[in-house]
Amino acid sequence: MNTAEFLTIVNAICPDKTAIVFEGKRYSFNELNERVNRLGNALLNLGVQKGDRVGMLQVNTNQCVEAYFAVAKIGGIYLPLNFRARGNELTYMLNTAEANALFIGERYIDLVNSIKPELASVKNFISLDSRHDGLLYYEELIKSAPANEVFTDIADNDTTILMYTAGTTGFPKGVMLSHNSFSLYVLENVTPADPVTEDSNILTVPLYHVAGIQAMMAAIYGGRTLVMERQFEPVEWMTLVETEKANRAMMVPTMLKQLIDHPDFSKHDLSSLKVITYGAAPMPLEVIKRAVELFHGASFINAFGQTETASTITTVPPEDHDLTGTEEEKAKKLRHLASIGKPMADVEMKVVDEEGNDLPQGEVGEIVARGPRVMTGYWKDAEKTSKTIDKDGWVHTGDIGYVDEDGYFYLAGRATDMIIRGGENISPEEVEGVLLSHPKVEDGAIIGVPDEEWGEVPLAVVVAKKGETVTAEELMEYCRVNLASFKRPRAVVFIDELPRNPMGKIIKKELREKYGKG
Repeated sequence: MNTAEFLTIVNAICPDKTAIVFEGKRYSFNELNERVNRLGNALLNLGVQKGDRVGMLQVNTNQCVEAYFAVAKIGGIYLPLNFRARGNELTYMLNTAEANALFIGERYIDLVNSIKPELASVKNFISLDSRHDGLLYYEELIKSAPANEVFTDIADNDTTILMYTAGTTGFPKGVMLSHNSFSLYVLENVTPADPVTEDSNILTVPLYHVAGIQAMMAAIYGGRTLVMERQFEPVEWMTLVETEKANRAMMVPTMLKQLIDHPDFSKHDLSSLKVITYGAAPMPLEVIKRAVELFHGASFINAFGQTETASTITTVPPEDHDLTGTEEEKAKKLRHLASIGKPMADVEMKVVDEEGNDLPQGEVGEIVARGPRVMTGYWKDAEKTSKTIDKDGWVHTGDIGYVDEDGYFYLAGRATDMIIRGGENISPEEVEGVLLSHPKVEDGAIIGVPDEEWGEVPLAVVVAKKGETVTAEELMEYCRVNLASFKRPRAVVFIDELPRNPMGKIIKKELREKYGKG
């Protein structure tokens, strides 16, 4: 099944149910489907064809959902862009994807205008929120196009989303995800829509992230109401859950910690929540233990995956979050909570050594995964694809870990030095490139250090040029100006010389051992 059919089917079953609640507006599935059809026809009228890439630069709004399904219905490839990206990052992604069209949120208009001359392939610039000279206007496109159903010949293995993810070279990689990447998961794990059941899902995970996309598609197929928040804000989130009686939530650990630490947490009735899924970053054990205690009646699921695996491939189920039973049972559950869980039914996983040989239980190696949902490859990069997906179809995750006697997988580090802050991937090489461009910096390295709120944050280890004086604040501000804000170092350590091996490569293991405790 292709994902465009999710909306068509649910509209046939329960057209009058509320599909989206966003900032005081409510859209039924019938209204959503009509807007999607009008937008799809408008894109066709603009010359957007099957296989064309269509970018979206916006925080979470109903338009993100509409645009995805409109692009899917015409057989296009949706390109969700990180709204925290800087101009040079956006230019790289849009140009390598050769995007035909770009939807732009109000706060990003000036940014896009500044890079517009460099975007050779983009023919259609579409303002989402208001009219601007030189830009098409989203609502006018919808009003001007017919509402008739859009029919396109779409194969299940056609690419539906091109999602850029940070790479260890410093350049983001375009991950190609097919309709199957999402539909196989949804059909296996989500109860189909029915006209009677009332179910709602609060969505605050960004829709440029694969976890957000997966949650959105699951809600549409299941006929659930999507309660959308532009960006996570604790009081607004709690108010929305309370007023809309949301049943489900997808969160990153940082969000969960901000909620349970908030002074107003006890003032809100959050008892409607029945399922809380979390993932995308390491979860501190003390945080999840407190959350389980405070969210009475909610079942917790830890979901682990990557963009390359189309999100979830392992889960720690609700029963492992129920910390009752004998002391032996509780100890086992606590051990499982420190894992990334067991593979889902359609996923094979194992641990291998550097030569690709299988390793037994308890031995540490690289975790690899295989299944029908994994990416088809990296966009126009056969070399990187062949390094990540081997000849037998195993995706090399880059995560180092082991599997226990119960079949639970545990992380023990990463084959790369990728930093994951609050669910966001940060390439150390990218930050180092900016750091080394500072006129007062002689040498430098970026490592990840533990952080209770964000899971992990970048730390800069810097060698200043002789005769120069530079402060930590100066370097952090320099990085903030030249990078997306979440990528900048949160602290700086000054040393006389970086440790290097005989080949000149920085020995980051030594830096982590000395400075990596947070």
